[in-house]
Amino acid sequence: MTDTPTKQEIQSKNDNVPGATPVEQKKNNRNDRKRNRRGDSKNLERDSDWQERVVQIRRVSKTVKGGKKMSFRAIVVVGNEKGQVGVGVGKAGDVIGAVRKGVSDGKKNLVRVPLTPNNSIPTLSIGRDGAANVLIRPAAPGTGVIAGGSIRTVLELAGIKNVLAKRLGSKTPLNNARAAMVALSQLRTHKSASRERGISLEQLYS
Repeated sequence: MTDTPTKQEIQSKNDNVPGATPVEQKKNNRNDRKRNRRGDSKNLERDSDWQERVVQIRRVSKTVKGGKKMSFRAIVVVGNEKGQVGVGVGKAGDVIGAVRKGVSDGKKNLVRVPLTPNNSIPTLSIGRDGAANVLIRPAAPGTGVIAGGSIRTVLELAGIKNVLAKRLGSKTPLNNARAAMVALSQLRTHKSASRERGISLEQLYS
């Protein structure tokens, strides 16, 4: 009974054959790169520490020629609790597809938030989106996240532990979440502010 060679052995023999054409060697190298790339992407997805929270799911309709087309809209907040957060919106015929689209949209619109050693924000910030105004103020250690609605979800997934936030104006979850994102994107550290103004930190504090 003869042992049949495996696929890997045949491929390794083809790679090591001195008479193999350059085209075959390029194909083998390209296949190896694809396998390595797929393995690396799977490991990155497995090791990622992103968290996703659904803020709102609504059933919406669109008027078309034949009547009304029903679909679902999902508002999703994505963050790693290490200073990166994003808000995404997805629409699909089912809830799972809408949430999946919202997650991918949120990862495309990430904002990096500067955090202090006390897990707070460096300065006060005001953000506006549509008719929604959001005021975010730093707080002392032990205060916690004093906020409500979608603003609280955005701040928690950004990694902020001590903060005061107030919603002014519209109560729409999507506008409030986007206004909070605008406020977080406007934050600057004292070092970056002094560097932009061309002065030292001592002059900035005085």
